[in-house]
Amino acid sequence: MTTKASSLRLSDKYQVAAPRYTSYPTMPFWDTAGFDGQAWADSVRRSFTESDQSAGISLYIHLPFCEELCTYCGCNTRITKNHRVEEPYIAALISEWQHYMEIMAAAPVIREIHLGGGTPTFFSAKNLQALIRGLLEKASVHPEAAFSFEAHPANTTVEHLQALFDLGFRRLSLGIQDFDSKVQQIINRRQSFEQVATVTHQARRIGYTSINYDLIYGLPLQTLEGLACTLRKVAELQPERIAFYSYAHVPWLKPGQRKFTELDLPAPAAKLKLHETGRSLLKGYGYREVGMDNFALPGDELLEAAAKGRLHRNFMGYTTHQCQLLIGLGVSAISDAGSAYAQNIKVVEDYLKAVNEEKLPLLKGHLMTPEDLIIRRHILNIMCTGRTSWNHHTEPCAAVFEAIDRLQPLADDGLIELSSLGLTVTPEGEGYLRNICMALDARLWAAQPTTRLFSMAI
Repeated sequence: MTTKASSLRLSDKYQVAAPRYTSYPTMPFWDTAGFDGQAWADSVRRSFTESDQSAGISLYIHLPFCEELCTYCGCNTRITKNHRVEEPYIAALISEWQHYMEIMAAAPVIREIHLGGGTPTFFSAKNLQALIRGLLEKASVHPEAAFSFEAHPANTTVEHLQALFDLGFRRLSLGIQDFDSKVQQIINRRQSFEQVATVTHQARRIGYTSINYDLIYGLPLQTLEGLACTLRKVAELQPERIAFYSYAHVPWLKPGQRKFTELDLPAPAAKLKLHETGRSLLKGYGYREVGMDNFALPGDELLEAAAKGRLHRNFMGYTTHQCQLLIGLGVSAISDAGSAYAQNIKVVEDYLKAVNEEKLPLLKGHLMTPEDLIIRRHILNIMCTGRTSWNHHTEPCAAVFEAIDRLQPLADDGLIELSSLGLTVTPEGEGYLRNICMALDARLWAAQPTTRLFSMAI
């Protein structure tokens, strides 16, 4: 049994900068030198033609625009109140998609669509309809398709909800973060409980079957009392899923986070207490933990996928199934072709220019090595199932063999059960998945970065 003292000791020991492992290799360690547009097109074509096309592909569409900057935000956003940007951006997204359609040379089956941001509900309901119709015009929809979108409770209308529902969307993710007014003010993210309740009730009346709330611990001025109040209000509305994750303080990457200082943030021990209290309260309200930072009510598809071994993790987080091909459209969007990754240009004007010149708007990418594929499988297993196994005789991999020495201290601390054949995460280790995966991260250890690249693990 873990005592409070040992919990604090482990927290101090493993409070290090670590990736969130939505991919391996993580983006700072992509080998971009061997990547170009032709190599990426070949990877997409090969992934599409060699996979079971009836299983479908996944689309992520990045909609970067927001009317105001949320100062905690780590996403790629463009702040503007000029809604004339909507139609040119949608036209570019559809043009980019048509380029991919030409590469695939056959009509794809769409299994997943996720609208992320930014603030997707910055766009009018009419324009979002035009976007989805344009994407689906020459594609077919999988009979078990999962379409979802992110929304700001303060600007999501019943027209948004109905328009997207009519096009097959059944999942909605609302960015809540915290209901405490002091926290909302300092992070410039304001939405009332009443606004959240209204959008939630409207979505359910229309027919949405899965609603997720995003909540963050470790925010500036956050307190235990405030967090408990937030979770009590959340429990009243019973969203099917909750993402409860650590605030990523990376002001060297996101200057908006300099609106407050580290003195405004909870100290490490206080942040640990916020995490432990939040997990405990959510479980008390009937939620079950899924993977890292996610909770779901019994009966939710995410829990069912975990129970059946179908849980998957990609650039969008946890999903209920794995698509061989994930295409990211829009500014900074990331794609995964199984054997390669690619990221789009990050600046809106540069993205529009590239698409208008009939080019794929690529910024950089990475072609996977055999070692990358092995390590990625182990990291995905840990993130999705809490265990992984290896065999040095049938699949020799020096990087995995070397990682065992780095894994041993985690085993000594009771976070994993380690053997010559693999590892299993213990209940005490469930809060340290990022640290466990980091021990297997051969590219990180080979590079030994001298500057901070990631947020803290806890």
